[in-house]
Amino acid sequence: MSVWLPSAPCTPGACVERARAATAVPRAVLRLTAAAVLVLAGIALSPLGGRIPAAWVGRWCRAIVRAMGVRVRITGTAAAPAGGLLLVANHVSWLDIPLLAAVRPARMLAKTEIRQWPVAGPLAARGGALFIERDRIRALPETVARIAEALREGAAVAAFPEGSTWCGRAHGRFHRAVFQAALDAGVPVQPVGLRYRQSGGGPSTAAAFVGEDTLLASLWRVARTRGLVAEVEVLPVIPAGRHTTRKSLARAAQPGRVGEPDWTHAALV
Repeated sequence: MSVWLPSAPCTPGACVERARAATAVPRAVLRLTAAAVLVLAGIALSPLGGRIPAAWVGRWCRAIVRAMGVRVRITGTAAAPAGGLLLVANHVSWLDIPLLAAVRPARMLAKTEIRQWPVAGPLAARGGALFIERDRIRALPETVARIAEALREGAAVAAFPEGSTWCGRAHGRFHRAVFQAALDAGVPVQPVGLRYRQSGGGPSTAAAFVGEDTLLASLWRVARTRGLVAEVEVLPVIPAGRHTTRKSLARAAQPGRVGEPDWTHAALV
């Protein structure tokens, strides 16, 4: 198994819950339509690139999530620092991507298959995504070098070091390879914790995009779920030079290591 291709035991049947209070079908369709309009607007404006203020990009990302009927709560430390930065988070859903970009717009580390996705593929490419071949171990050194180069040039690079989506009630360990790029470039790491909850209730797996789940099925499930809340906690920055090995840096960046409840070995329910 490639280090870029880890797997999670989470499956739609075992882990993903049905909506406790479903939104009416017409309202769900309106949500999907609004989100699609916002995404298409982003594609149209993407040639402007760095000329669009980061604050506007953040608002646009939050608007996409909100259009799907998901409330967003961002808490934690001050805004992510400027300059080269590795932005890392646990991975639950496709919603994680705009949520992480709302913390700080960044070049996303994405699997090559996303290039072929309708709408999302062109948007990722125009946004400067760094595509990786997860099933080719020989491509790993070159990929790390490309990430390090982008970081040295002052870009923020966003990654999900678990390498696979988990349901949110169970989480995987952060894999180490991407942290080597931060060490090589001498840049800080910004950890972010992502959680999904039912408004007024406990954790929810309705947003999870795991196993053989399809994107269309996940989009429809999120659009029909009432009272879904995305919680984004911006955790303390790990300064460059604090850790000298990728193993210790990966452990320090794991949400359970920086003040969050220890998710790493949570049981599947």
